[in-house]
Amino acid sequence: MNKKQQQTEQTKKRIADAARALFVQKGYKATAIEEIVKATGCSAGNIYYHFKSKEGLFLHLIEEWNREWEDNWLVKESLYPTTIEKLYGIAEHLAHDQLNHPLTKAVDEFFNNAEKASDIEERLNEMVQGYIDFNRQLLQRGVDGGEFKVTNVNGLAIILDALMLGLNQHTRRMEREEALATYRLAMDVFLHGIA
Repeated sequence: MNKKQQQTEQTKKRIADAARALFVQKGYKATAIEEIVKATGCSAGNIYYHFKSKEGLFLHLIEEWNREWEDNWLVKESLYPTTIEKLYGIAEHLAHDQLNHPLTKAVDEFFNNAEKASDIEERLNEMVQGYIDFNRQLLQRGVDGGEFKVTNVNGLAIILDALMLGLNQHTRRMEREEALATYRLAMDVFLHGIA
C-alpha cells in the first residue's frame, strides 16, 4: 500500500470511528453530518468522498460489525463439532452480540428508516443474502452429515434468518439470562422440526 492509499485508509478510519461514537451516543437520525465534520476535522466533501452519504457511512459501520461478528464466530466455531451444536453456538453468539454491541439501537433505527437510497437498499439486500447463504451452507453440512433429513435447505436458511431477526427484536428488553434462554428455546424448536 503506497503512502496516499495509507492516508486515505487512515482518514476513512478516523471518520468511521468518530461517526460510530456519535451514532452510539445520539442515534442514527439525530447524528448530523455537520457533527461528524466537527468531530473529525474533515470537510463534508471529504466524508462524502469516502462514504457517499450518511447512510453509506452507517452501512460501512454495520459491515464492520458483521466482519467483527464473523471473525469472533470463526474463533469459536471449532468448539462445536456438530452442526446442531454449531446452531446452538451461533444462537448464543448472536444473543451476546446483540445484547452487548453499542450500535444495536442505532442499527434498529437505521433499518426502520424507510428512506434509503437504492444503492444502500442493494447493499442491505446483499448483506441479508450473505446471512442466508451462511445459514444454507451450515444447514447443508448438517444434511450431508446425516444430522438433518430435509430437502428444502434454501427455505430453512431463510426461516433460520427470520427466526434470528425476530429474536433480536423481541429479546432487547429482556434480562440477559432470559434472552439467552429464549434463543436456546428457539433453537430447540427449530431443530425439533428438522433433526
